[in-house]
Amino acid sequence: MNAVEFPWLTTIVLLPLVATLAIPLIPDKEGKTVRWYGLGIAIADFALMIYALWQSYDFQSSTFQLVESYPWVPQLNLNWSLALDGLSMPLILLTGLINTLAIFAAWKVTNKPRLFYGLMLAMYSAQLGVFLAQDLLLFFLMWEIELVPVYLLISIWGGQNRQYAATKFILYTAAASIFILIAGFAIAFSGDTVTFDMATLGMKQYPKAIEMLAYAGFLIAFGVKLPIFPLHTWLPDAHGEASAPGSMILAGVLLKMGGYALIRINMEMLPNAHAYFAPVLAILGVVNIVYGACCAFAQTNLKRRLAYSSIAHMGFVLIGIASYTEIGMSGAVLQMLSHGLIAASLFFLSGVTYERTHTLMMEKMGGMAKVMPRTFAVFTAGAMASLALPGMSGFVGELMVFLGIASSDVYSSSFKVVVVLLSAVGVILTPIYLLSMLRQVFYGKQNQELHLDATLPDIKPRELFITACLLLPIIGIGFYPKLATQTYEVKAVEVATHARQVLPVFAEQQPSSLYSRIFTSPTLADSQIEGFVDIAE
Repeated sequence: MNAVEFPWLTTIVLLPLVATLAIPLIPDKEGKTVRWYGLGIAIADFALMIYALWQSYDFQSSTFQLVESYPWVPQLNLNWSLALDGLSMPLILLTGLINTLAIFAAWKVTNKPRLFYGLMLAMYSAQLGVFLAQDLLLFFLMWEIELVPVYLLISIWGGQNRQYAATKFILYTAAASIFILIAGFAIAFSGDTVTFDMATLGMKQYPKAIEMLAYAGFLIAFGVKLPIFPLHTWLPDAHGEASAPGSMILAGVLLKMGGYALIRINMEMLPNAHAYFAPVLAILGVVNIVYGACCAFAQTNLKRRLAYSSIAHMGFVLIGIASYTEIGMSGAVLQMLSHGLIAASLFFLSGVTYERTHTLMMEKMGGMAKVMPRTFAVFTAGAMASLALPGMSGFVGELMVFLGIASSDVYSSSFKVVVVLLSAVGVILTPIYLLSMLRQVFYGKQNQELHLDATLPDIKPRELFITACLLLPIIGIGFYPKLATQTYEVKAVEVATHARQVLPVFAEQQPSSLYSRIFTSPTLADSQIEGFVDIAE
């Protein structure tokens, strides 16, 4: 069996899950052997990803690669169908990196270590399944499996209000998942054939009402995960109570599942409905940016401030998806990758700070730069990346989104000006609340009530290594964005082109309404048709 024939994706997805079965059999009283086992499995799976991609992945192809499909439950027409393309490939690498580092970050877990590392590995497996699934039922199954470990990780290893935060998380996300199931069955049973294959579903022609309702259902489900205002309220509570490794995965991977699904399902499979909803996504993106930034500034809890910052940054993903431009789509994907790295680093460092101070309330901190200079340095670097300082990955992603929406020929000039200006307000607020956070935590007079570790107060080598693994790609992408963009650029162009193909028809059919003022005039149809001919040639 050569490298292409080997079931790489199945092995990558199932390895962490199967490895959990051996955890109860490991002889270990204090959890030290179990944590090495969990870390070893995570590293092995991450290394397997890199090797498989190095051997078999073609960066210049936009088609699905390493395709695997096996009948699983024929009675339900459920297939174990996995594949990889430019949209999912960088996200599984992000998933592998952050999950591996999160397990390494959980080195001091002593409460039920077998259960903890088992849940971490099971969640790792489900996240990979979401990004690789090409069967809608399999996608839904992986989406649901991922919820249980997150709920337990928050409810058992979380903070003082962990039960409230975990219950709120599971209620929001489980209720939203119902919309995936309903919308999925609606499009699967539409037409003459019944199928859950996502590629086939993308080629179907749906009645307008069914496509619009399915798009709305998926938008609600994925909007909770992204999260989109007003479906976001679970996130600050979950982050505020989750442990540092849990917050790393929440911000670094779980939010990206929502953005990925919006592109993969809403935009690729339902492009006609996307033409109606795209302005709504752009408006919701602006609301996320401004609302998230304003709420972040009002928070006194360190992790809740970072949680609202995540809400604001996900607004750029929505605007990029709505832009209908190649650079905007590329910016949306880069923003997901960049935010995953940045948010994971900041939430990890907030956990490092909490271990020393035993508080997340910023007004109880202060003057910590003197006793924790290395922590202060890396925390500042993460904050600079989050506020989109040039030379950091956050700057490139946000700039590409701005250029994408500003150069879009789909929207009217007035609509683009409003979107860009209001988004810029959020960009201005971001350094205010992040620099204010640094000032409250690290500057000023030290709070004498803080019980800092007298022997090793500053960041330790293990913690510094984890932070460096996140900051180095942030800086690398900031100085040389092609490190990231080359992995998905061809796919981003295809997705944007595919979505634009319905615009000539939309421009001719749209009624005289709000959308006629948001979109460019119907003469768009002629110019776009010429453009599509050029692209095809």
